[in-house]
Amino acid sequence: MSKSISIFDTTLRDGTQGEGVSLSADDKLKIAKKLDELGVSYIEGGIPGSNSKDIEFFKRVGQLGLNAKITAFGSTRRKDSIADQDANLNRIIESGAQAATLVGKSWDFHVHTALQTTLEENLAMIYDSVAYLKRKGLEVIFDAEHFFDGYKNNPEYAVAVLKKAKEAGADWLVMCDTNGGTLPHEIGSIVASFHASVPDANLGIHTHNDCELAVANTLSAVQAGARQVQGTINGYGERCGNANLCSIIPNLQLKLGYECIGEERLKQLTNTARYVSEIANVNMPVNQPYVGNAAFAHKGGIHVSAILRDSRTYEHIVPEWVGNKQRVLVSDLAGQSNIVSKAQDMGLDFDPANEQSRKVIDKIKDLEHQGYTFEAADASLELLLREAGGEMKELFTFESFKMLVEKTAGQPVMSEAFVKLNVAGNNVYTAAEGNGPVNALDNALRKALVQYFPAIKEMHLSDYKVRVLDEKDATAAKVRVLIESRDINNSWNTVGVSGNVIEASWEALVDSMRYALLGQALNERDAAQELPASEQRGLVNH
Repeated sequence: MSKSISIFDTTLRDGTQGEGVSLSADDKLKIAKKLDELGVSYIEGGIPGSNSKDIEFFKRVGQLGLNAKITAFGSTRRKDSIADQDANLNRIIESGAQAATLVGKSWDFHVHTALQTTLEENLAMIYDSVAYLKRKGLEVIFDAEHFFDGYKNNPEYAVAVLKKAKEAGADWLVMCDTNGGTLPHEIGSIVASFHASVPDANLGIHTHNDCELAVANTLSAVQAGARQVQGTINGYGERCGNANLCSIIPNLQLKLGYECIGEERLKQLTNTARYVSEIANVNMPVNQPYVGNAAFAHKGGIHVSAILRDSRTYEHIVPEWVGNKQRVLVSDLAGQSNIVSKAQDMGLDFDPANEQSRKVIDKIKDLEHQGYTFEAADASLELLLREAGGEMKELFTFESFKMLVEKTAGQPVMSEAFVKLNVAGNNVYTAAEGNGPVNALDNALRKALVQYFPAIKEMHLSDYKVRVLDEKDATAAKVRVLIESRDINNSWNTVGVSGNVIEASWEALVDSMRYALLGQALNERDAAQELPASEQRGLVNH
């Protein structure tokens, strides 16, 4: 039996049916290019003619020169009609797609209730539609909708549906768990039974996650004989989502020994998952297996101490195999091993037996007690550790800031910030307006620094979160502010804590700017170290 699996991605069609997921034509083209780089076999682009976005996608996608087969989705001809006169089928042909995914009913209940036709006419609809598309030169993937529910209710008819599609020339017969209610042992048994009766059929599996079993069901189907896997990046899809390819691919390839996308392309999996998340503007769960930010994160001191000796103690695979990386979190639960590991990642000489190092550890734990959290603010932690190691040069000194917030009846709130700093011995005083107090502070601080540090122009604040630490104190409660910032290549998080939300925000903002400038300084240092000694001296003197 072949160990090669064909990956069919339907993020651009089935995935967009998920709540909160909306993609423009440009978004879909960008994602299609990324999926092609990942190495999927099929990219289902949408339903030709159903909306302006899908029409534009199919017009433009051919210009990308992708290796994956672009697939158009549609349903069988209407009842009591002729296939070559069916508008839906003809739009698939006109789309220019190389393959067609054709969905048909395989549950007798749906035939009678949804289509309101006879079982015989449904079989004719399937045969005529598949045969028509094959005559037009398309590869046809037949999706048997509600196959497993249909099989459990009327196995003879569900099997007859697949056999009729095969008789008409379908290249793939895909069994769909459309309602997501089937269990893995049922999936395996049903797929194996059909595979035994029709051994020359190319079988596929399409599952939904309503019982949180879509990945498990897919693996069960593959082990029973399915050789095409349909799913979406990050499991996007209607209701509880589709089968998550970001879990399925590494499970098949690393755990079960199937060939899906190859070893090198597998290393792009995390980047692809996060890229699609950004384009779709949907936050990825941090604990998403394999590709989540916390998938290989370690917090408990005992765990960290062990992984420093050998990562296999608490990691089931090498994170880099899927393009992820190990992370050590620092919190009040962490021991000194966590902090030592973080320092080592930064290239710092951090000896926990050293008195200065012990002071830093104590300071971090004290700050955590006050409400700071460094597991979600790596940049603020790095600044602390570099300060303790004497690596931080103070680039600017804060002197004061003022806020003016004005509300006039019938007018929007106006926010203005005034910031006074000392930069390189010069007093700098700036003012800026903004969409709220924090944005005004950000604009004023940026305005003060950009003339001395032009790299500030390349960064921006991308996320802002406020959490009340002790709700019983009501409006006098301490708050914790977490800020995410980005530049062209990276993102980083900083934290601030205060009884005043503006002060906490300022603290996190300042750390964000300092970290951006630190990154620039380290890059320049590394670049200088790669130069010949004579040029290094010239650079330093300059």
